[in-house]
Amino acid sequence: MLQQDCVFRKPWELAFIAEPEELAGLRRIVRLHLMRWGLHDLVDSAQLCVTEMVSNVITHVGAGTPTELGLLMNGVYLRMEVQDPDLRVLPTLVHAANDDESGRGIRMLDAVAHRWGVLVRSDRKVMWCELATGIDAAGGHVRSAAVDRAEELLQRHRLAGPVDMQAAAALITDLLCWARAHGHDTDELLQCVETRFDREGS
Repeated sequence: MLQQDCVFRKPWELAFIAEPEELAGLRRIVRLHLMRWGLHDLVDSAQLCVTEMVSNVITHVGAGTPTELGLLMNGVYLRMEVQDPDLRVLPTLVHAANDDESGRGIRMLDAVAHRWGVLVRSDRKVMWCELATGIDAAGGHVRSAAVDRAEELLQRHRLAGPVDMQAAAALITDLLCWARAHGHDTDELLQCVETRFDREGS
């Protein structure tokens, strides 16, 4: 993989107070980061995992608890961490009846996540879970035929031979797929292309 083909996913942390009103904002932040990281297919699952881990703090430790959310890559897995200062209350997977409210969040987390667990440190506990990303290297992007074609084309730097309108449209589509896989906003990119075309193409 060439250096310019890497997607940089810098670890990210946010301190907050665990309150039910914070959940919607946390879901938006998770979505924003995953879109920027080119992991758009994981947004729904990651939002569910973060919601359940933070809800676990609110329910079992208490609303108003100082908490921290972290997003990072662990190899080719997306890792989400929720830290709180209560070392006495540890999340556990409880096998209860389907209509039992208690333990339902951890069961959902267990069903969605590739793996999850709890780390106990001297001053806090860290509940974490990981989702499989489908990438083949830590700095890689989600593989698809369209992204691979665009990447191959970008490595060649130019087309050889005549190109008809359908081929040009297919190329533009592949480039948009490549841009999205690398965490770029495709609407913003199209606007930039249109502006540049108006300036340079006439």
